[in-house]
Amino acid sequence: MSEIRSVAVVVVGRVQGVTYRAWTRREAEARGLSGHVSNRADGAVEAAFTGPADAVEAMVQACWAGPPGARVERVEVTAGEPSAGASGFAIRR
Repeated sequence: MSEIRSVAVVVVGRVQGVTYRAWTRREAEARGLSGHVSNRADGAVEAAFTGPADAVEAMVQACWAGPPGARVERVEVTAGEPSAGASGFAIRR
């Protein structure tokens, strides 16, 4: 069984208004991850991912590319705490 990992991610650059949140949900769901994604007032996008360590790492790497139209300048990753019983992936405002 794969180790479960949780991370919090902040993606900085041209990441709002380019469907970054919807793209993130599709990519996370395809990898079997739970968590959420939202826009921040400062123009960044923040997300939390929980799932198998290899899938979480693949998602973090995918965040560097994002959807067409995104221009990612920086991806900040910090360790996160898994939520008990968390399932699914949500887009938050």
